Amino acid sequence: MTDDIDAAGPAPFTAADYAARMASAARSAADAGLAGLLIAPGPDLTHLTGYRPTAETERLTLLVLAAGQDPVLIVPALEAPDAASAPGAGALTLRDWADGKDPYAVTAPLLDFRGRFGVSDNTWSLHLLGLQRELPNTSYAALTDCLPMLRAVKDPRELERLAAAGAAADAAYAQILHLPFAGRRESDVAADLAALLRTHGHSQVDFTVVGSGPNGANPHHEAGDRVIRHGDMVVLDFGGLRFGYGSDISRTVHVGEPTAEEQRVHDIVREAQQAGVAAVRPGIACQEVDRAARAVITEFGYGDRFIHRTGHGIGVTTHEPPYMVEGEEQPLVPGMCFSVEPGVYVPGRFGVRIEDIVTVTEDGGRRLNHAPRELAVVE
Repeated sequence: MTDDIDAAGPAPFTAADYAARMASAARSAADAGLAGLLIAPGPDLTHLTGYRPTAETERLTLLVLAAGQDPVLIVPALEAPDAASAPGAGALTLRDWADGKDPYAVTAPLLDFRGRFGVSDNTWSLHLLGLQRELPNTSYAALTDCLPMLRAVKDPRELERLAAAGAAADAAYAQILHLPFAGRRESDVAADLAALLRTHGHSQVDFTVVGSGPNGANPHHEAGDRVIRHGDMVVLDFGGLRFGYGSDISRTVHVGEPTAEEQRVHDIVREAQQAGVAAVRPGIACQEVDRAARAVITEFGYGDRFIHRTGHGIGVTTHEPPYMVEGEEQPLVPGMCFSVEPGVYVPGRFGVRIEDIVTVTEDGGRRLNHAPRELAVVE
């Protein structure tokens, strides 16, 4: 491991930290007019309890939160020991159910039989339908719709982890510039990026986009067998989890010297990215970040080549609310973290994207990535 946090890592979150998160989530649910929250395995459960089941299973696991009630985690009996050892287990009650029993009958007494509940986005339809069968007068709403900001505002210890993840991604980029590109497959460079992220402390690599030449015009191109050539523009977009929190960075490099057009497009995207970051401040709507970056690209005549939103939130996952996109009127709040990643994509020829993670401060925005944004020339 490197740099910003020592090899032992940051201090772990405590049961008290998770208790505070669950209490806050229950209050937010009540304020939104919900009877409570139902949280299945996934990023919301990890954030609220520290529990991450070891394997995806069809057996019901569900955290039940409601204002004025103690949190209860419903778990299969065979997984109860793992759940009991989770960091936040001391702040909740475990209730297990055995194979052959009806888990929805176990859960039903905990719920208002006429209530409306917020449900984590990745809850299996099998379980939601089971609850509806047991409690036909209940109703449900996805958390992205009813509480999209549940995990959006990070506390100082979360920001510490996000900064560490960003620094590690920066270090991986610095090293990839000294490795050969020409004559190697995209998948070879992607493997190098994954290895470098792990070298710099990542426990999980989520993606390594390497889009060379015409493949760079596909924003989510999956690195493949195309051999990178001299004269290619190459989009690099990579990230994962370090200390349980995400990194996500994009830079565009060129194999050999770029043409005047390639340099100009890169300069436009760099200016747009700077404009998006400069727009960040508390109180403005998320869409204003998108508008600021998009205005630059449109001014230079490439507006129809910027084909995605300007950014997405990041935390215990690499993509989460809030989103920097037209129509998103959610105000920015200190502690929010998200990407600013404009791009220009010229079909059949090349693409350019530059991305940093930014956090909202009391008076503006602060980048969590500091890798150079100039067009790097690689061999």
